[in-house]
Amino acid sequence: MDADPGTNRNSAIGIGEASSLLGIPVDTLRYYERIGLIGRVARNPGGQRRFGPDDLARLRFVRRAQQMDFSLDEIGQLLQLRDSAGDVRSDVRALTETKLAAIESRIEALMRLRDELAGLVDACQRSEHGCPIIGRMDDSDSGHKAAGERS
Repeated sequence: MDADPGTNRNSAIGIGEASSLLGIPVDTLRYYERIGLIGRVARNPGGQRRFGPDDLARLRFVRRAQQMDFSLDEIGQLLQLRDSAGDVRSDVRALTETKLAAIESRIEALMRLRDELAGLVDACQRSEHGCPIIGRMDDSDSGHKAAGERS
């Protein structure tokens, strides 16, 4: 049985196989090459891309960084740091701390939104006339009124 193309050091695979192996659409692989997230991918004599083990490892890094909510620009920075020869821990840590703070801020905003929606659901269950949820959506100043409050 053949080894997994993603782990065999001597193999290179086409773009379709790389797409299937990594779960990244073909157009996205081309885009990553175009914007420089991955280097220029080797081509066969017919001009078709051939992704080697290093390309696949880099793409796995990109995919994992995206799963951690890093933007493509941030991933580009991380890849530059990854590729540099020096001690990059403080730079990587700073970038990651910034990302963590942004995620924590989003979580707090989502928790406030959850509380607001829960209040609207509760107000809807208690309401005998009209729909406080629709009323809240119609309210142009919704950020300043309590759930169920009349204007």
